[in-house]
Amino acid sequence: MSVKANVTPVPDRVRVRRALLSVSDKSGLDDLAKGLAALGVELVSTGGTRKALEAAGLAVRDVSDLTGFPEIMDGRVKTLHPAVHGGLLGIRADPAHADAMRTHDIAGIDLLVVNLYPFEATLAGGADAATIVENVDIGGPAMIRAGAKNHGYVTVVVDPADYGELLAALQANEGETDLALRRRLAARAFGRTAAYDAAVSQWFAGAVGDAMPRRASFAGTLAEELRYGENPHQSAGFYKTGEARPGVATARQVQGKALSYNNINDTDAAFELVGEFDPDRTAAVAIIKHANPCGVAEGPDLLAAYRQALACDPVSAFGGIVALNRRLDRAAAEAIVQVFTEVIIAPDADPDAVAIIAAKKNLRLLLTGGLPDPRAAGRFVKSVAGGLLVQSRDAGVVDDLDLKVVTKRAPSDTELADLKFAFRVAKHVKSNAIVYARDGATVGIGAGQMSRVDSARIAARKAEDAAKALGLAEPLTRGSVVASDAFFPFADGLLSAVAAGATAVIQPGGSIRDDEVIAAADDNDIAMVLTGMRHFRH
Repeated sequence: MSVKANVTPVPDRVRVRRALLSVSDKSGLDDLAKGLAALGVELVSTGGTRKALEAAGLAVRDVSDLTGFPEIMDGRVKTLHPAVHGGLLGIRADPAHADAMRTHDIAGIDLLVVNLYPFEATLAGGADAATIVENVDIGGPAMIRAGAKNHGYVTVVVDPADYGELLAALQANEGETDLALRRRLAARAFGRTAAYDAAVSQWFAGAVGDAMPRRASFAGTLAEELRYGENPHQSAGFYKTGEARPGVATARQVQGKALSYNNINDTDAAFELVGEFDPDRTAAVAIIKHANPCGVAEGPDLLAAYRQALACDPVSAFGGIVALNRRLDRAAAEAIVQVFTEVIIAPDADPDAVAIIAAKKNLRLLLTGGLPDPRAAGRFVKSVAGGLLVQSRDAGVVDDLDLKVVTKRAPSDTELADLKFAFRVAKHVKSNAIVYARDGATVGIGAGQMSRVDSARIAARKAEDAAKALGLAEPLTRGSVVASDAFFPFADGLLSAVAAGATAVIQPGGSIRDDEVIAAADDNDIAMVLTGMRHFRH
């Protein structure tokens, strides 16, 4: 059903004579209301908001004075009334609307200040289902949508951050708002209700076990407008979804210049990788460049782990991201600042480590308060032309898998530990991914190639370059193990790893040529373990 458009011209300037205020978040309310009152604006309010305004010494009418009906059902029904919605939706210049308002004694509402029940905060706080449902706002979104639709006459404010802009405009224009401001605020209002409904619908779909609901909404709040995107000619912004997972979005930036689009993307990749390593078991460090690891290592402490990670590819580490799974200490900080680094991200940092980082004024230091759980459920969204691709987070962890030895020779205990380490890292390397590891550290990484054999060769060549940089007689791939994020389609990829010096391999298996690959491993006395789980990352 289509609705005929009302073509009544709207004015540029509208005098604000009456304001309805109904807010859950009371921050900034007193100053706003006092500013409105000083401009001669009549204040109308509801429940807790009215009490707060009265406590501030302001004259305020209860919304029931407009409706002639009391709040009922514990406040569930208070603004859902024609006197409120007619006051918001009435087109003042339309004779029929104006006549209806006079006939039914409906007073116009020129300013609506509403923020919604704290659904997102209630959800994040781990409340039970009944409490979450009770925090689904009904009257608030209805009023916001009504006022925003009628922005030709009504100014709608949904965020305390906009109170200053509103008051400044009113004070500069003798109590009037202009159409440009009302349109801007209406756009923000519809964005807020859309985000709110998205949060409610996402929670409800999860509550009923619908992983892929028929209709899905995704929302975020702009945390920062970035200088540009991946390249200077692209615009970009950083939006936060409210997910409590420790990472860039939840971190406290202790120092350093603003993060760029690429910084945020790379830092997220680094911290997700280092979250694979239990800090109670071992210290771990990941160095990331362009969303791929160029070195990862675990060790007895962060300094040892950092040195091993750096040794994998010291050239690529220049200008990279360093992620740590433990509290940053002085020794590690002193080593990290010796190499040009864009970002350091860690759960926490010692004061003397912070002081060392402070000497590098542009170096960003992010502290998250915790590590991301690699097993936690979550969702990834990627845009494509005309649609969205949605999938669950890759929560597979090698320690939880039933590993199967398929070769004549089983890996030694040392090889098995390195195989698990390498497979943890391969999960975070762009496909096709090949990772050589030795003694709890990467010694060669091949990423993002169209051919798996090319990834194996590139990783081996980078290991040779690293050996030369370190003054070693031979690359550390000699005596290493190798992980592949997906199966070897042919034996050539495995044979490239053998040529590089690998003695054991871990891979998902599942190729129609698995028997051929296993036979090649046996011919070269290579131990092979199958995981049954693939870790493609594009």
